[in-house]
Amino acid sequence: MSDLSHPIFARLYPRLAAGCAKAGGDAHRAELLADASGRVLEVGAGYGANFAHYPPEVTEVVAVEPEPLLRAKAARAAAAAPVPVTVRPGVAEDLDADDASFDVAVASLVLCSVRDPVRALAELRRVLRPGGELRYYEHVRGRTPRKVRFQRYADLVWPFLAAGCRLTRPTDEWIARSGFTVRRERHFEFPASARANPASPHVIGVAVRD
Repeated sequence: MSDLSHPIFARLYPRLAAGCAKAGGDAHRAELLADASGRVLEVGAGYGANFAHYPPEVTEVVAVEPEPLLRAKAARAAAAAPVPVTVRPGVAEDLDADDASFDVAVASLVLCSVRDPVRALAELRRVLRPGGELRYYEHVRGRTPRKVRFQRYADLVWPFLAAGCRLTRPTDEWIARSGFTVRRERHFEFPASARANPASPHVIGVAVRD
């Protein structure tokens, strides 16, 4: 299945993300993609928020997005991107790509909502060449018992409002156990003052395929 329709979320998300971009989200995306090079696969590309941040050393981006409305917006963003970007339908758990065919894979605020994140990570590893990079920017499970407890309560309703997004996934831990070696990783709260936001714990990192 290459399409997952969430029309209400798809209309609201770009507006919400615009506020996050001004608050620092754009800087996070630039940090995520700094010094990337070669052929890139981006899963869950959304409306194409990352496209403007790819450096010129990137020769091609293949962007996969299952939500039709977001994919259409991504296609328009691709036309203005500084590097060649092709937008395709597809899901992270079943990538239509050859083994070891990409230099970099990008997962940006998507592994929280895929149906099977462990399988998605296995697919990302499969399509990366040996030594290829997984670059990830995700919100993750909190690092204190109080925050995790808050997230667990919020998770009773959050997925229904946010297209299946889960708050308590230890995505950073799964990456480290999925055939990748973490080269660098930064944990932070975003927005920094959002104590009442269950999605505030974030991580940006680079891991290399073993």
